[in-house]
Amino acid sequence: MSELVLVTGGTGYLGLHVITAALDAGYRVRTTVRSAGRADAVRAAVGAGPDTPLEFAVADLLADDGWAEAAAGATYVLHVASPFPAGQPKDPDELITPAREGTLRVLRAALAAGVKRVVVTSSFAAIGYGHERDRTAPYTEDDWTNLDDPTVPAYQRSKTLAERAAWDFGAEHAGEIEIAAVNPVGIFGPPLGAPEGTSVFILRTAMRSPIVPDMRFGIVDVRDVAALELAAMTSADAAGRRYLAVAGFASLRHVARVLGKRPLLLPNWVVRAAAPVSAMARSLASEIGVQKSATSARARAELGWAPRHPDVTIRDMGEELTRQDS
Repeated sequence: MSELVLVTGGTGYLGLHVITAALDAGYRVRTTVRSAGRADAVRAAVGAGPDTPLEFAVADLLADDGWAEAAAGATYVLHVASPFPAGQPKDPDELITPAREGTLRVLRAALAAGVKRVVVTSSFAAIGYGHERDRTAPYTEDDWTNLDDPTVPAYQRSKTLAERAAWDFGAEHAGEIEIAAVNPVGIFGPPLGAPEGTSVFILRTAMRSPIVPDMRFGIVDVRDVAALELAAMTSADAAGRRYLAVAGFASLRHVARVLGKRPLLLPNWVVRAAAPVSAMARSLASEIGVQKSATSARARAELGWAPRHPDVTIRDMGEELTRQDS
């Protein structure tokens, strides 16, 4: 019988692709959903038939119930579940609590179940924030978001604290369980199932808006992140390692042009003026005009990871959203 992989957050944009990648690699998969009624949608999205080795466990990051059953019998855990809003919440704990405490719930359940390795899906959000705005050096896995900077938004804080908690847990239980982390930049690419989420919102903005803000962000294909998750899960060298997942950086205006659009640039002063009254503007204000870069040299060298070019990712995603909208 093939090994069992637990994928948390199976209804999400990345989670669906991770399920698909694990099934394609020959694993049995169990995934968590917050309600049993979501199972049919997941099966449909990943194309699971009656003989597909896919099962479900009901569990929520905010409660202990269900996690022991979810982890039982699993060899590996791919912890993907985490909130990712389009804007910043009024109360940062709305993101920080489920991210940090949810990660610890998953790790405790995995340890109790005798899981070999947990791959924590962290983020570039735990690496590239709270630093000098004029930094030119590419970010690497050695960098951490600076939480002493009060301007670091809630989402970035949540991912940093959650990953820090995971590494602390791994150090406390060294020799009992292995930890690895994958830190993607902005995840794009064709969605499975109903399109939703922040990446879909950003791409639709590029496709439809006649004017866009002067923002630049990292891009990596959701299919390539799923492949990196599995590589970090099985490679002997990956235990105790972080892996940045980035294919490149591009402006929102460039993304729009890849999709055949020619939007105007929204003046930066307009975004800053709207920040006091708009959560979306506040989340943009700290990033407009910033030129960040990062490298995936470690993932490429150690795991043989080879991501798609960002323009390919954007075109594939745009075509899929257009198809689903028609």
